[in-house]
Amino acid sequence: MSRAIEWILLGAGSCLAIVIGLGWHRPNRFGPWLLLAGAIACLAIGDVFYALPLTSVAEGCYLAMFVLVAAALLQFTRDGSLLVDRARLIDLLAFGCSSLLVVWVFVIGSSGQIGAISAADVIGDLLLIGVAARLVHAAGRNVAAALLLAGSIGMLAGDIAYPLAPGPLTEGGYVVLYVTWGLAALHPSMARLTQPMRPRPTPWGGRRAVMLCLAVATPPAVLLIEALTGEIRDGVVIAVAGALTLLLTITRLADSIRQNSQAAARERALRTASGALVSAADLPAVDEAVRAAVAALMPPAAVHRVAFTPDSSDDHDPAPAQRSSPDADARSWWVADTADQGTRDEGTLVCPLWLEPMSVARPHGGALILTGRRDVLMATRDALEVLAGQAALALDRINLVEAVGRRDSDQYLRTVISNTADLMVVIDEDQRIRYASPALHDLLGGHNLSPLATLTDLVHPDDQGQLRRAFLGNGDGTLFCSLRRADDSQILVEATYRDLRDDRLVQGYVVTMRNVTEARDPGERQPHVENVDALPAWINRRSAQHKFRY
Repeated sequence: MSRAIEWILLGAGSCLAIVIGLGWHRPNRFGPWLLLAGAIACLAIGDVFYALPLTSVAEGCYLAMFVLVAAALLQFTRDGSLLVDRARLIDLLAFGCSSLLVVWVFVIGSSGQIGAISAADVIGDLLLIGVAARLVHAAGRNVAAALLLAGSIGMLAGDIAYPLAPGPLTEGGYVVLYVTWGLAALHPSMARLTQPMRPRPTPWGGRRAVMLCLAVATPPAVLLIEALTGEIRDGVVIAVAGALTLLLTITRLADSIRQNSQAAARERALRTASGALVSAADLPAVDEAVRAAVAALMPPAAVHRVAFTPDSSDDHDPAPAQRSSPDADARSWWVADTADQGTRDEGTLVCPLWLEPMSVARPHGGALILTGRRDVLMATRDALEVLAGQAALALDRINLVEAVGRRDSDQYLRTVISNTADLMVVIDEDQRIRYASPALHDLLGGHNLSPLATLTDLVHPDDQGQLRRAFLGNGDGTLFCSLRRADDSQILVEATYRDLRDDRLVQGYVVTMRNVTEARDPGERQPHVENVDALPAWINRRSAQHKFRY
């Protein structure tokens, strides 16, 4: 009875450790760990019945434990988890089932015993060790995976040592199982076992094809050999092994068909998006094509927010310190702090709209930002990067076409008014001078303007404030300011500006000026009453000096 209490305490402690670990570390999926806790509970119940002793009930609990452990370990290999390519694991399991069938039929025999050792327990332990070893190999330096492997090895040691020499010492293998699997859930690395990973499909090889064919052909071959040599003694074992091998093979084929269908759907969505982006003539058309492609690539319920920002700001382009575990080969990254803002299944992926050869067209870049289920975003990450690259090319093409159109328009304007006396300036939104008429060059002293010169640079410092305020708003307007000439003299002008930033060919301000200082009509030299407050500061100072000079 004391041994039964010990097994109850060990099982309860291990299950409690798994539950506590789930609360502490909150992995992306709880299912594998809950199945593992159920397997430990079945093992503890079986040990309790075995200690009472109720051997038949204990054997049923042990069988349920094997089923739950196998389901838990296979859950770690589900699509989007650590083992992103489980095809190789399925091939190895199918081949292992067929190999163990041969060992059972031709080595162990119908008794199912190797001396006092249960062959079924040993075969089940070997399969679990194989899956756990594959998990350790994929996880790298993962303590939780190593502890799961240690527990599987401990169970194999117990199933071999205890039948040969029953006692507390040989039961140590089972104690190792309880302790290590509980510690695996308490270690922080347990969350990485269900973390979504980028798919890395491996090409189909001849050796794997031969291995799968041998695994499928072995159960019928063994049955045929027994039928030809006499009585069929292991029909149940052959049927079970054949069913398992067939189930693994069907799973393998189903995964291949599903991956091929997903690849075809992504290719079709990207091809449609490419055609729409090529024909897009403006930003709204590009935005519509990108959103339609995202809807075709991902399920609607998997994406909560799609932000298409062609001109990135600090809020949309995270600094490198905010990026989470960047991949050297990836052209996208995860925002690090999204896991703290929602559930662990959610994530925010940033795909930059920036290409090195075309960085001159859009130096500010931009980004395609998606928030949704992390496993779905990880599975479609490559396609989203390609979509972002196609959108970047479309935006660069539109910007370059508009730049060429503006250049031709400026060249046409320069050719038409090269001999006129009009003072005209075309400036960008940041007041950088894109075009200045020859008459303005002559008025300022004939010197050439710098390519980076702004309209503020030409105005007297006392008038620069009102000039900046005028261009901060929207719409057209008129203001008075004084221009500085090369000989430091000043010229009073009346500047009328038009806001043509929304015009596709201009995208800036058109400023026409009238020289009020040299006006021939005396009435033109005096501004209207409503414009007196807008006069330059030096005119007001000169007027005050004239009034009080006596």
